[in-house]
Amino acid sequence: MNAKGRSSGSDPARVLQVTPPPLGRGTKLTFGLGAVAGGVTTGAFDFFLLIFYSQVIGLDARLVGLAILIALIFDAVSDPVVGYWSDNFRSRWGRRHPFMYASAIPVTLSFFFLWAPPENASQTVLFWYVLSLAVIVRTAITFYRTPSSALVPDLTQDYDERTSIFSLRFFCAWTGANALTVLMFFIMFPAFVTDTISDGRFNKDAYVLYGLIGSAMIFVSIMVSSLGTHSRIPHLKKPPPPRSMTIATIFREVFETLANRSFIALFIAALLGAVASGVAAGLSLYFFTYFWGFTDIQTGLVFLGTFVAAAIGLVLAPLVSRKIGKKRGAMIVGLIAFGGAPLPIVLRLLDLLPPNGTPFVFWFVTITNVIDVGLIICFQILFASMIADLVEESELKTGRRSEGVFTAAETFVKKSVQGFGVLAATIVLALADFPTGAGVEEVSDAAIWKMGAYYVPLVLSLWLAMIAVISTYRIDKDAHEQNLKKLNA
Repeated sequence: MNAKGRSSGSDPARVLQVTPPPLGRGTKLTFGLGAVAGGVTTGAFDFFLLIFYSQVIGLDARLVGLAILIALIFDAVSDPVVGYWSDNFRSRWGRRHPFMYASAIPVTLSFFFLWAPPENASQTVLFWYVLSLAVIVRTAITFYRTPSSALVPDLTQDYDERTSIFSLRFFCAWTGANALTVLMFFIMFPAFVTDTISDGRFNKDAYVLYGLIGSAMIFVSIMVSSLGTHSRIPHLKKPPPPRSMTIATIFREVFETLANRSFIALFIAALLGAVASGVAAGLSLYFFTYFWGFTDIQTGLVFLGTFVAAAIGLVLAPLVSRKIGKKRGAMIVGLIAFGGAPLPIVLRLLDLLPPNGTPFVFWFVTITNVIDVGLIICFQILFASMIADLVEESELKTGRRSEGVFTAAETFVKKSVQGFGVLAATIVLALADFPTGAGVEEVSDAAIWKMGAYYVPLVLSLWLAMIAVISTYRIDKDAHEQNLKKLNA
C-alpha cells in the first residue's frame, strides 16, 4: 500500500515540492534586491561604456561597438550552458545557489577594472583591454543572473504572484542602477570639473569612481539575495535523477524543451526587441548630450525621473496581469510605450518644438521619458512572467523542470542580438558623420539631425514587429492553471 501510495504521488517530499510554503516578505525583498547586480552591469554596458571609451578615452566608436558585440556573444553562449547546468546540478545547496555564490567575486573585480583602462594605450591595446574585461564581466554575471532568475517558477506557481515578484525584481534593478546613474550626473560629474576639463562627463577619473561604487553594489546585491533566499532551498524543485549525460542527450533535451510554439513567439520577439534596445540604449546619452543639449545636471534630472518610472512599472504590471492578462496587457502597453518613445525626437526633426535650452523642451522630454520608461518596465515585467509560465507546460511534455533553459534562452537572444543593436548604433553615428571625441560645440547641426533621422525609423519598425510576434503567444491564466492541475494529478 505504501509503495502504491508513493507511486501515485502521495510521497510527502513530493507534495512539499509541488506546494511550497508561502513566501515571506523578507524573502521577496532580498530576492528582488538581487536584481541590482544585473541592473548595474546592464546600465553600465547600455549607457556608459560606449560613450566612455569613444568620447573620453578616444577609442574608435566602431571598435567599442565591436568589443561590446563580441562580449555579448560570448556571454550569450554561456547562458544556455549555465542554464542547463543549473537545471541539472546536484548539491546540498540545491540547483541554483552554488552558481550564485561563486559569481560574486569575479563579477565585482572585473567590473571595477573595466573602468580603469591603461594610460596612453594604443587603439589596439585599448580594444583588447575593453574586450577582455567585458567578456569576463558578462560571463561572470551570467553565473549569477541566470540561476537567480530561474528561481521564480520554483518560488511560486501562482499566475499573478509571479508577476508581482518580477515587478519587485525589475523595480530593484531599475532603481539600483538608476541610483548610480543619478549619482554620476548630480555629484560625480560636477565634482570632476577641472581647469582643463569643463565637463565632468569627459573626465576619466569620474568613471574610475563609478567602477568602484558599482562593483561594491554588485557584490552586496549578489550576497544579500543569495543569503536571503538560502532558506528556500529545501522547498525548491529537485534536479532530475542522475542519468548518462552526453552531448547528444544535452542537445536533444534542450531542443525538446524549446520546441514550444509560445516560446518561439517570445524568442523571436526578444530578438527584435533586443536589437531595438541595443540601438536605443547605445545612443541614449548621445541624444541627451548632443541632440537635446542637456547639461549634466539636466541629464541627471531625467534619470531621476526613472525612479518614478520604476514605481509605475511596479504598480501597473500586477494590475494589468490581473485585469486583462499578461499577453494582452503586454501588447497594449507595448504599443503605447514603443510607439510613443520616439515622439519627442520626431517633433524635433520636424521643427515643431521650441529651441533647445528652453524650459518647455526639457520638461517635455523629461515627462514623456518618465511615462514611456514606466510603460516599458511594465512591458518587461509582463514579458518575463510570460516566460515563467512556459515552465509547467514544458514539464508536462518533457517530464523535466527547465527553468534555467528558458531563462537562458531568453537572455541568450537578448545578449547575442543586443550587441548587434549597439553595433547598429555605431553605424548610425558613422552614417551621420558623427565625430569621435568631440564636445557638444564641435558637432554640427547636420550630424545631430541625421542621427535622429536614421534612429527613429529603425527602432520603431523593430519594436512594432516585436509586438506583432507576441500576438501568437497562447498561454493565459486558465491554460496555466490547467497545466498545474495536470502536473499535480
